Amino acid sequence: MISTVTTTTVSTVTTTVTTVTFAASLALATVLTLFVLLVQKELTLSAETPRLKALGRALDVAVVPLLMAFAMIAVVRIAQALR
Repeated sequence: MISTVTTTTVSTVTTTVTTVTFAASLALATVLTLFVLLVQKELTLSAETPRLKALGRALDVAVVPLLMAFAMIAVVRIAQALR
């Protein structure tokens, strides 16, 4: 009985640690992607070429959902800190 509880506990803890690590990696990738796209958007919008300006406006398709994800990440991190 004790070995079963220990095995189950270790398995649950391992799964939880793996999930938390994956979530942190995903949050980091989201923030970095948002940063890169925002820099690219600023560079393309400052160009004189109409084609690059159109590309800058088209980047909103990717930036807006990433901004929402960033806001959610920030809210969750602040809630964890206040807990």
